[in-house]
Amino acid sequence: MSLPHRIRRSRLSAAAAAAASLALLAACSSATESTTAEEGDGAPGEGTTAVGFIMVGPKDDFGYNQAVYEGSQVIAEEFPDLEVLTAENVPEDDTAATTMQQMIDKGAKLIFATSYGHLDAALKVAEENPDVVVVQQGNTITEDIPENSGTYFGTVYEPMYLAGIAAGASTKSDKLGYVYAFPIPQTIANINAFERGAQSVNPDAETITVSTSSWCDPGKQQAAADSLLSQGVDVLTQHQDCTATVIQAAEKAGAMTVGYHADASSLAPEGWLTGAVWDWGPLYTDIVQTVVDGDFVGSEYNDNFRVGYKTGTNPFVLAPYGPLVSEETMSEITAAQEFLGTEDGSPFVGPVYDQDGTLAIEEGVVPTYAENDAMDFFVQGVVGDLAQ
Repeated sequence: MSLPHRIRRSRLSAAAAAAASLALLAACSSATESTTAEEGDGAPGEGTTAVGFIMVGPKDDFGYNQAVYEGSQVIAEEFPDLEVLTAENVPEDDTAATTMQQMIDKGAKLIFATSYGHLDAALKVAEENPDVVVVQQGNTITEDIPENSGTYFGTVYEPMYLAGIAAGASTKSDKLGYVYAFPIPQTIANINAFERGAQSVNPDAETITVSTSSWCDPGKQQAAADSLLSQGVDVLTQHQDCTATVIQAAEKAGAMTVGYHADASSLAPEGWLTGAVWDWGPLYTDIVQTVVDGDFVGSEYNDNFRVGYKTGTNPFVLAPYGPLVSEETMSEITAAQEFLGTEDGSPFVGPVYDQDGTLAIEEGVVPTYAENDAMDFFVQGVVGDLAQ
């Protein structure tokens, strides 16, 4: 099954825009009721002249926000008649709503709010601007989903499982280190999948965790990396928005590294193994095209949209391999990826035990994506308590 039904290269010409507007106006003329727009308004996002992206950090962080920015530039290329507005370092508070409203005032009727904590602001802006589509990246809407909103994400822990195979096969100390921010389910699933991948090729591998309680604090990241390296860890990875500090710390210490969010192999020419990184361009393109076509309401994006190896083209992919990854390990990773795409495939096929040895997932059970997205425990082999 391929990712969303309209992924295609497109150019929004003036003629196409006019035709789309006429078609939408004709369709709207027969509508008698709308829960999101006043009578006479068109489909949410209709007539947009700009697309906005807000980022919680800098666009050159070798991580989460850089991947978002690179995806936004794909939109600039694919839709040259649309202005692409970007805002960096937007906090997860009322500032986010203010920034999105400023973009709307400049003509944007499609906004990408790209940080986990931007959801409340995104929903507020969507409510106040029923003619604007506001989509949020990474969180989920638990109440009724407005007709002009939705969330989207990839299945992040799948490539982290594959990266764990590279780490487990490469470690000499059997100690892997994981620097993470907050114990949200997504992060917990990533750590667990990484350890499970490592264990699949090296049963002695353990993953030692340290929380920074921050998405991007280089000082805390450096301290966490130093702590892990002092414990004999020889492979470092992370769930942080900005990744350069941890990667450079590993390279300086002669340790290996697994990247996250964006390809940062240039920072670790000797120790880079691989990474789990975002390729947002195709998904962003399809969301924009859906809005431009007037088809957002009732679409897969007007929901909590998720895609993984089982359901389509995961936007979270494995980065290129470094020189330390053997051909044998590459073959094992390829086989594992094929397995994850099958009905019975998952990093968490039971039996799965938690840190205390309690059976968490029974033998043979394949948890759903939704169940994995609610994970709240560390698996056996992960060292460290969940941060509070």
